[in-house]
Amino acid sequence: MTTGTERRAPVSALLRIAVTEARLLTREPVAISVGILLPTVLLLGLGALPTLREPSPEFGGLRFVDTWAPMALILGMGILCVQHLPSVLAAYRERGVLRRMSTTPVHPGMLLTAQIAVVFAAAAVSAALLVLSSWLVLDVEPPSQPLLFTAAFAVGTVSLIALGVLVAALAPSTGAANGLSMTLYMLVLFLGGVFLPRHVLPDFLVRMGEFSPPGAQLLLESWSGSVGDAGLPQLVQLAIMAGVAVVAASLAARTFRWE
Repeated sequence: MTTGTERRAPVSALLRIAVTEARLLTREPVAISVGILLPTVLLLGLGALPTLREPSPEFGGLRFVDTWAPMALILGMGILCVQHLPSVLAAYRERGVLRRMSTTPVHPGMLLTAQIAVVFAAAAVSAALLVLSSWLVLDVEPPSQPLLFTAAFAVGTVSLIALGVLVAALAPSTGAANGLSMTLYMLVLFLGGVFLPRHVLPDFLVRMGEFSPPGAQLLLESWSGSVGDAGLPQLVQLAIMAGVAVVAASLAARTFRWE
């Protein structure tokens, strides 16, 4: 019969590993400055230009900073979930960390779970910092539909994490993981409208961006309030992104190598 202490042991081990991974993340200047702080710094820097704080017909009467805030959010999500996570997991495997853990009572899957939790938490911190800073400094209103925005952010982040883990599973080395993750990152930014405004993209790319992770259009509309009441179209978008997450996670589970 399993005792309460035995049931709590895996949870305690997972928490300890997660705390350790979080400390390691805070010691990486690139992860902190680029993954967490860069989106806010970029938005505030662009907001320092007076012309970008003026309403424009090109953005439906909104200001550039109003429409680019969700794009800056995607920038941070992509850096943490699609670039940072695969490179760390691939490096752990290449250095034999995962193989050595498999010989201990602590399964390497706990390290993978802890990394995912830390990356999700870092993305949430980056998002909170961006929303708060843009509101206080640039007078960008907080998300008009917070529940829909939170759901879109959570599902979008999870889908990007699943894709990041899949990259780590498929890449034979750290170098290959970095190359694959950079390609995926560029695709995410392109479809998200970070490189080019969505109104200048072909219609089929705009439609792809609506349903591909991390759901840039849904983040923008739920932030600005232009989406109206949440209904079937938004649920379809969330469901498709959730489906991408499930498929990517399933493929990663089948192909991930611990050594």
